Amino acid sequence: MLAITASNAIQNFDQTCDNVIQNYEPVIITRDNDKNVVLISQTEYDNLLENIYIRKSKTNYSRLLESIEEAKTGNLTVLDMGEKND
Repeated sequence: MLAITASNAIQNFDQTCDNVIQNYEPVIITRDNDKNVVLISQTEYDNLLENIYIRKSKTNYSRLLESIEEAKTGNLTVLDMGEKND
């Protein structure tokens, strides 16, 4: 994970944001008082929140793990959603 100073982040804010989004990698913004912050893309943030939500429920998380194992072994069910008739 890349770390940059707060002043560098301010001077190159647009480029720093673009790098975070393009590289899917957070950036640690270091500060003199050692109260650092982390810059992440909204996509990564939303993903973190979704993972936290799923892991909060043992039932949801257990089902997710079961589904992953089923997919790895090729035990898949294909659903026919049919054609839309608008």
